[in-house]
Amino acid sequence: MKTAESLNQLMEKRVVVLDGAMGTMIQTYHLEESDFRGERFQDHPTALKNNNEALNLVNPELIEEIHLAYLHAGADIIETNTFNGTRISLEDFGFEDYAYEINNAAAQIAKRAVERFGQPQRWVGGSLGPTSRMLSMSRDVSNPGARDVTFDEMMEAYYEQAKGLLEGGVDLLICETTFDTLNLKAALFAIMKLFDEGAREVPLIASLTITDASGRTLSGQTLEAAMISVAHAPLLAVGLNCALGAKELTPHVEELSRLSALPTVVYPNAGLPNAFGAYDQTPEEFVQEMEVFLKNGWVNMVGGCCGTTAEHTRLLSEAVKEYAPRALDTAVMAAV
Repeated sequence: MKTAESLNQLMEKRVVVLDGAMGTMIQTYHLEESDFRGERFQDHPTALKNNNEALNLVNPELIEEIHLAYLHAGADIIETNTFNGTRISLEDFGFEDYAYEINNAAAQIAKRAVERFGQPQRWVGGSLGPTSRMLSMSRDVSNPGARDVTFDEMMEAYYEQAKGLLEGGVDLLICETTFDTLNLKAALFAIMKLFDEGAREVPLIASLTITDASGRTLSGQTLEAAMISVAHAPLLAVGLNCALGAKELTPHVEELSRLSALPTVVYPNAGLPNAFGAYDQTPEEFVQEMEVFLKNGWVNMVGGCCGTTAEHTRLLSEAVKEYAPRALDTAVMAAV
């Protein structure tokens, strides 16, 4: 667990910087259907445009270029291009049988970028997204007991993804954008199963998503309840990301800092989306809002989610130099 020791030591010295959005950076290339198919998938029966994970197989150079942009912008940790890398999410494109290969390739791409960057203490975080299904709630209002997926199916999908990421060489695993804590528990169970079976152990980060001003996840849990739900897991850090901008997340980041005895990580969207689903918040505006967390000493790791780019990361990496990280010995975990 050398990575955990190194990251903990670094988080004691300064605020660590996570990269920004992969999808937003991919959009700047204005790719077409043919770009997602490449030579290999020319005859694939399903449309592949916006299947970002396919790029790990057909255009790894583009993904490596994005990783390098974030590293040059000051990111300490870059995330793999695997947010939708479970077979559950990949089913939308008929790509479920490529799940392991996609995750393994994505990890290797990110590791190559770190090697090319050539500076010490840069890490690859394997991204495990929430999937496109929910374990806690039914989508059928007339049948509240109905589920689109079972816990075992969810666990097996995460097991496959995590196995690919670990065998590809990631330094840590990041279960992110959690809107349903039961999904997160399935991911953590899968990872613990891999470790028990002898897989290489790496640090774990769990990041929740607060969807509105109520301070609850989409499945209805409060932040405190969600924290207690995963308190058994050997986590390196806990956090909040996506759904909201930094301004809207402010009270929830303050609460997280109060609740958790672990380091806290926060990577919001670049504000709220406009009427067209795009994000208008400039890097300067984004950092200005993020500085509230830094000034109050609430965070140990920061980054960006939807709408953020390498320029957001660059300005954020400059801003964190002016502030001390959150002092862990002042935090009290509500579950203790």
